[in-house]
Amino acid sequence: MIKISESASDKIKELLANEETPDLFLRLSVKAGGCSGFSYGMGFDDKLADTDKFFELNGLRVVVDEESARYLYGVEIDFKDTGMGGGFTIENPNAVATCGCGSSFKMKDEEGVVEKCDDKVEV
Repeated sequence: MIKISESASDKIKELLANEETPDLFLRLSVKAGGCSGFSYGMGFDDKLADTDKFFELNGLRVVVDEESARYLYGVEIDFKDTGMGGGFTIENPNAVATCGCGSSFKMKDEEGVVEKCDDKVEV
């Protein structure tokens, strides 16, 4: 199960309200890459694949592809608003190591494609 905090849900709903495409949902994913081996993906989509996992959290429609689901089980997504800006954070209990920038992680006994980290996260 994925958890999305109230502040993250509110921010995502605000971003969705600014989109012109109707029926968008939040798509979460994981792909090989990043400075720790795997990178998170988070964005809006309106197309479902047959193997997608679909659920509702805090009034948000959320979709995860079948392959990414195993990496995202138990993940907690939050949004922190600071005086200097803000951003989404992802806490993954399955990760054995994470990048300093928080956008990539490593799983035990699995390797992704490691890339140079520039400590900038855009989610």
